[in-house]
Amino acid sequence: MGNFAANEGLSIFVILVWLGINVFLFVHFYMAFLVERWFYTRVLLGHALSWARAPAACLNFNCMLILLPVCRNLLSLLRGTIQYCSRTAARQLDRNIAFHKLVAYMIAFHTAVHIIAHLFNFEYFMDAQLNRNSSLLPFILSEIGTGDNASFLNPIRTNETNPTIVMFTTIAGLTGVAITLALILIITSSMEVIRRSYFEVFWYTHHLFVIFFIGLVFHGFGRIVRGQTPTSLQTNNPEFCFDQFEDWGDVGSNCTVPVFAGNPPMTWKWVVGPMILYVCERLVRFYRSHQKVVVTKVVMHPSKTLELQMKKKGFRMEVGQYVFIQCPSISRLEWHPFTLTSAPEEDYFSAHIRIVGDWTQALYEACGGDKNETQDAWKLPKVAIDGPFGTASEDVFGYEVVMLVGAGIGVTPFASILKSVWYKRIQNNQDVFTKKIYFYWLCPETQAFEWFADLLQSLEAQMTEKDVTDFLSYNIYLTRWKETEAAHFRVHHEAENDPITGLKQKTLYGKPNWDSEFTNIASKHPGTKVGVFLCGPPQLGKSLEEQCLSHSEVDVKFIFNKENF
Repeated sequence: MGNFAANEGLSIFVILVWLGINVFLFVHFYMAFLVERWFYTRVLLGHALSWARAPAACLNFNCMLILLPVCRNLLSLLRGTIQYCSRTAARQLDRNIAFHKLVAYMIAFHTAVHIIAHLFNFEYFMDAQLNRNSSLLPFILSEIGTGDNASFLNPIRTNETNPTIVMFTTIAGLTGVAITLALILIITSSMEVIRRSYFEVFWYTHHLFVIFFIGLVFHGFGRIVRGQTPTSLQTNNPEFCFDQFEDWGDVGSNCTVPVFAGNPPMTWKWVVGPMILYVCERLVRFYRSHQKVVVTKVVMHPSKTLELQMKKKGFRMEVGQYVFIQCPSISRLEWHPFTLTSAPEEDYFSAHIRIVGDWTQALYEACGGDKNETQDAWKLPKVAIDGPFGTASEDVFGYEVVMLVGAGIGVTPFASILKSVWYKRIQNNQDVFTKKIYFYWLCPETQAFEWFADLLQSLEAQMTEKDVTDFLSYNIYLTRWKETEAAHFRVHHEAENDPITGLKQKTLYGKPNWDSEFTNIASKHPGTKVGVFLCGPPQLGKSLEEQCLSHSEVDVKFIFNKENF
């Protein structure tokens, strides 16, 4: 239970508060449209009125939140401030994309409810006009405002009007269609299969959020949904006058013809703050993108991994942080995130980029990866850098015992950490709070080892020389090889060092037994908080998180931290 509270307690609390506010807003605004001011509106629309307005209030709230999790500079500022008070609170900021998705799903849900309710409303409005019977209150209400059209209740003014025409000739209708289409494109293009296979489609359609927010702000300016004015309520109280509608306005009648008006638009009050923050965010990114970046070295690794070493005036980083890279010669709009593999102690910063898509392939070719001759420095493409931005890995040195788990290219943030360890403890003899690091690297094939093996060999040699071999324990797994398949390979390569990595630590085959690994670490470090850091696929993350929660029988707390990508 202690591990669960440490890992998920605050997250669950935040989600419950968010859900609670959504429920409160829905119920509050549903009930708000059951009062007498909206009595005559309900005569036409029934409870569909409340079903339309309640989700609209929830939409305002969630649209206020949707931009905040993607304000990277704001989150980095908050993270740097909060982590001094609580690492648990700071860790919630690393789940910003997950919360962004949750809010988006909630927006989609309330949008669907809002649209369905309004479709019923338009049908009810049309029915009231088509049934032209002066003995029926809905028809009398629909006729109000026919002369000057100032205080109408029914936006469909004649029985010859098609609701579709109203939808495309009013502010509310046009903006509603634009908002809905933008939202559908944004959500469908955000599906994982599209995002991973066609990133450009995801990237460009996501910028339809500009149309979404413009439409959202102006959506309420048409004031189609109308209620009785406070002044009119004094001369036409629905409780006493609704059954006297045939005498409204006649001489001697105590009931005047009701006057209707729409609520002033309120959405802009909800979203103007986050919109201003996001504009400031984009201005900061724009400024950063025009700061000069010098590519000092390009390394083409055999496994088709491109290493860029760069310098930028005033650039400061921490371990495990990431940057967004733009290459104007490829695309002036696309920015792609990459984890920094250099250490803060180095006089440059670097990123290892695996060639897996169109953009990375274009960058590979622009840097001369497809050429045999050495590329001249002046021929290298210009790049722009936005960042660095914080991740969960910044907290590594806040734990006495640390587990680092990287899968494939997901090892990149741990390259930065291990380099920093080398500089701090081995080269400069600095004392760090972290006393033990368990490092696990899971790779499908031998090619994935190539670019990282040199770093591990250097660390291994330095630790042996300094007699601090107990500080770092590492295990490397070839996940697509089985022990039986590797037996013949080992027989022909019996040597002191591993034939694949060149390390003294032999490569393991298959997948780790995580239950055994966690139990072993827990038994060695009783009464200790162990920070578990993962950069890898969701399936592995789920498995490790389950292990963190299940190993609560011993006096050890496993704190799970996962990278955003």
